[in-house]
Amino acid sequence: MLLMTPGPTPSPEFLRRAMSGESIHHRTPEFEAIFARVRDRLKRFMQASEIVLLAGTGSGAMEAALTHLCAKRALTINAGKFGERWTKIAKAFGKNPLELTYEWNAPAKVEDVENALKNNGDVDALFIQVCESAGGLRHPVEAIAKAAKAARKDIFVVADGITAVGAEKFEVANIDALIAGSQKAFMLPPGLAAIGLSQKAAEHIETTGGAGFYFNLATELKNQRKNTTAWTAATTLVQGLDAFFARLDQIGEDNFYADTLRRRDAGTAALRAIGAHIYPLAPAPSMFSVLHPQAAKLRKWMKSEAHVNVGGGQDHLKETLLRVSNMGFVSPNEIAWSLNALEMAMDKLGARKYDGNANARFTETYYQ
Repeated sequence: MLLMTPGPTPSPEFLRRAMSGESIHHRTPEFEAIFARVRDRLKRFMQASEIVLLAGTGSGAMEAALTHLCAKRALTINAGKFGERWTKIAKAFGKNPLELTYEWNAPAKVEDVENALKNNGDVDALFIQVCESAGGLRHPVEAIAKAAKAARKDIFVVADGITAVGAEKFEVANIDALIAGSQKAFMLPPGLAAIGLSQKAAEHIETTGGAGFYFNLATELKNQRKNTTAWTAATTLVQGLDAFFARLDQIGEDNFYADTLRRRDAGTAALRAIGAHIYPLAPAPSMFSVLHPQAAKLRKWMKSEAHVNVGGGQDHLKETLLRVSNMGFVSPNEIAWSLNALEMAMDKLGARKYDGNANARFTETYYQ
């Protein structure tokens, strides 16, 4: 089965092998050397002043970022299930969230954020997705973060980059906390999250002493600067991340990102060639999101007959959205076969006569 869901993504053989050796105890010099190497590499990869690794999924990192960087009131951007999650976390911790809501295919607007901050002086932190993966939407995070800082210089800007880090390189100068997860572009199993912190955010966390117990970032910073963790580390996933960066350095980051964009452009051309409706108005490069009245049936046929497992939609898009991953070291032939399978499924369900246009257009565009 070809796993092409936008998280968890498939783990290539070289990563599976890196994680399948003998277990390493997390309180040893051997693991500390790996941890130090990974943490240093993540700093550069995420363009962060500080990095905190957490044994948990991205939602745990979202909770940690909010509890540490929002003292009064949260401004949340909701254009899907994960923007909605910011609001739910804020409510759970009594941060009285001010929520800006959008259709799941529509990016947030800079002027809406500016007006919200102008009219609500108690907001001290902004929470947004870089890519809202519920619909494959890319928010204009750079412009929004810049505008937020201009409107309120002391505001903390927190960005969920779980489906964006490693799929594209973007400006982080105005982002105080950027979150990543192991199961996306890093192509590892779920269970490891990272938060890239600005110097301002790190100093604030240390000054306040952190928040909570297990997800206390002040406690983690103190320990991780010594190349260890406060609690038991996700040793196998850290080893996998070390192998990811070793392969990335062989390829080169610029080449890695450039190939993601080549696959994105070729895949978009292929979908247009077969008349597919690309759902988000501002698509993120990390996935292909297609709106179709028979999406659930298309996915079922693709999985059972073409052995391709792609993602579906949630809530009101459960039956009408399908999503194909374009993250990490996924190969062009895997994207091509997935989109070819979609075209075949459309034929089998009577939506469009198969003529091989998806595969032809993808190959032509990618190798131009």
